[in-house]
Amino acid sequence: MKNYPEYYEHLKQLMGKLGGEISGPMGGFGRLHKAAVSEGVLSAKVKELIALGIAITVRCDGCIAFHVHDALQAGASREEVAETIGVAVLMGGGPSVVYGSEALEALEQFTNEDWRRTKKKSKNGSGARVTALRLESI
Repeated sequence: MKNYPEYYEHLKQLMGKLGGEISGPMGGFGRLHKAAVSEGVLSAKVKELIALGIAITVRCDGCIAFHVHDALQAGASREEVAETIGVAVLMGGGPSVVYGSEALEALEQFTNEDWRRTKKKSKNGSGARVTALRLESI
C-alpha cells in the first residue's frame, strides 16, 4: 500500500532536484501552477478538485497525492473530494475506479489525525500556493 503523505514529501524532494537540473522549465511550470490555482472566478479549492479529477482520469499517482493534499489545504471537505472522485469515474470508466480508490486512500491518509499533527508542527505554508512558490523559485 502506498503511503501518500510520504509519497507527497518524496515527490517534493524529487521535483526540487529536477528543478536544479532544469531550472528554466521547472520555474516556468511553477509560475504556471501558481497562476492556474490562484483565486479567481473559481476558488482555489474548486480548481484543486478539478485537478484531482483530471489526475484520476489520467492515472497519475503523484498528481493524486499532490491534488488531494492541496485540495484539503484549500478547504475541501471529505465529501467534496469523494464527489470529485465520482465525476472522475464517470469520465474515466473502469480505470478511474481503480485510481479513484487510490485517491480515497490518499484522502484517508492525509486526513489521519497523526499525520495532520505532525504536519502542523513543521508547517511553513500551505497547499498549492506553497507548492507553486517552491517550483517558481527553482
